[in-house]
Amino acid sequence: MAEKLPPSPGGGITPLQQMLASGTGAILTSLFVTPLDVVKIRLQAQRTPFSKGNPAWGRLVSSPQGAVVSSSGKCFLYCNGLMDHLYVCQNGNGCTAWYKAPGHFTGTLDAFVKITRNEGIRSLWSGLPPTLVMAVPATVIYFTAYDQLRDYLHARMGSWNHYIPLLAGALARLGAVTVISPLELIRTKMQSQQLSYRELRVCIQSAVAQDGWLSLWRGWGPTVLRDVPFSALYWFNYELVRMWLCRQAWLDGATFMVSFTSGAISGTVAAVLTLPFDVVKTQRQIELGDSEVHPVTASKPSSTWLLMQRIRAESGTRGLFAGFLPRVIKVAPACAIMISTYEFGKSFFQKLNQEQQLRGL
Repeated sequence: MAEKLPPSPGGGITPLQQMLASGTGAILTSLFVTPLDVVKIRLQAQRTPFSKGNPAWGRLVSSPQGAVVSSSGKCFLYCNGLMDHLYVCQNGNGCTAWYKAPGHFTGTLDAFVKITRNEGIRSLWSGLPPTLVMAVPATVIYFTAYDQLRDYLHARMGSWNHYIPLLAGALARLGAVTVISPLELIRTKMQSQQLSYRELRVCIQSAVAQDGWLSLWRGWGPTVLRDVPFSALYWFNYELVRMWLCRQAWLDGATFMVSFTSGAISGTVAAVLTLPFDVVKTQRQIELGDSEVHPVTASKPSSTWLLMQRIRAESGTRGLFAGFLPRVIKVAPACAIMISTYEFGKSFFQKLNQEQQLRGL
């Protein structure tokens, strides 16, 4: 039984049901992880407040919580475990949700208590709307594509191969990043220019008219260099850990806790190994925000390799692994919640389909 343990349940359900399962997982992950990042950003905001007297962006700084902002406080990243969002703020405009300051926070727990008491519990989910707009569709595309590719490769090869998850994970992430990248760039433009979602078509037309269609995929390279290896390593380790845990517990299939544990372990391993690319991607996202607010003075984008060399020259090798602990603390639970909810949803639909087939007989 141990050696023939099949991959996570992907057969027996339709692509629509896979999309419903992954969408549910993405929403639950957002609901659980968003408050953690809201607190992190509020702690970061009191450490690097807006400097209204100086229009310059200044150098990039990183906090112990892992947020990255400019020293003048006009740009920072909101990362909820599913997706990274770039917030462009000009002297505080558009960022009031993040820079309300109900007293001084002494730590994470103190921030949770004061935000809840002074602003209401809903403030802990201030960053949820952009997540629902961008991260949930991206996750649905990604997880559904992975299952479809994995099952296709499994059928073509005729037997289970440990490298199937690695290849399927890489291809699925590449496709998802390629589809979502233009939307993320457009969303950044909309935020920096204070546009509404109704003006999306006008924003696309202006971007294409200025720089051509390929300009919509600006920042695609660094994203792929981080997300594709992460995805390949994540699925490769997830399938191995899941099968190992099932063998240890003498299980024919993965339970919720097996999926949860496997997701946490594999997410941690992948996050650590791809951390240098995450640091570079963060730098590029900050540069993207700079170019949106100051298009004339924005520096020319440099290659990923040159950015890594610059970071290493300025901060040493340790600079490429900055934010190690915050990334692991965030990625591990996010991966665990997402994959366990997804697997539970697929199992639910499998049983539902089997019951319907039995009734039909």
